[in-house]
Amino acid sequence: MAHAPENSLEGYALAERIGVDEIELDVRLSADEQLFLLHDATLDRTAGDDSARSRGPAGELTLAQLQQVVLDSGRGVVTLQEMYEATSTFIQLEIKAPETVPYLAAYFAEHPEHAARTMLTSFKEDALHEAAEKIPGVPRGVIRKDMARAETFEGGWQGLVEHTSAQRLCLGLSGLTEEHVRAIRGRGLELHLWPVRTLEDMREAMRHGADGITADDPAEAIRWRREVREGDG
Repeated sequence: MAHAPENSLEGYALAERIGVDEIELDVRLSADEQLFLLHDATLDRTAGDDSARSRGPAGELTLAQLQQVVLDSGRGVVTLQEMYEATSTFIQLEIKAPETVPYLAAYFAEHPEHAARTMLTSFKEDALHEAAEKIPGVPRGVIRKDMARAETFEGGWQGLVEHTSAQRLCLGLSGLTEEHVRAIRGRGLELHLWPVRTLEDMREAMRHGADGITADDPAEAIRWRREVREGDG
């Protein structure tokens, strides 16, 4: 999103040209029960003109209405199927609206080739719990702003992982310790850290041995990773 509109076909194509390992994006459900991609609950922040402003919650609009507006990408929202058909990279699909889960289950049952290159992530632990039941073949990652937030769940971060049956823990860099990392590794979990916005962030993520990071500018992140590796060498 540093170089192209977020949740846009242009952005996905650019990410693939850069060479990312995953594309992270956000799924919601329209009023007529169609899956589409949008980070916010409304269209306002990503509006390209007045057609997309002050429309209220995006989930209360039909897909036709969502596709008729003009976002900063120059078009309306992208549907889930459009995105999969336009990409080949592994997808980190963040569940923004819990009501999407049964519709995702139906979609992946019809498109197993898309399920095979997807991980579901969310801040919404109950949505992931439902996904574990309805879409057990698609792995899950639970997101928290930092370890302190993860620890507020009943049973701490371990309870959060158990509730969501997550294979990945996605954490903000703040407050993460080596003791935390050892405990996370001891449970066999992937550790993904965010957001990586500076060279120092990359150094910290690599010091923790992160399996992955999330960055708004993946080209810069790739350069920072190379710089850290060369410096360590």
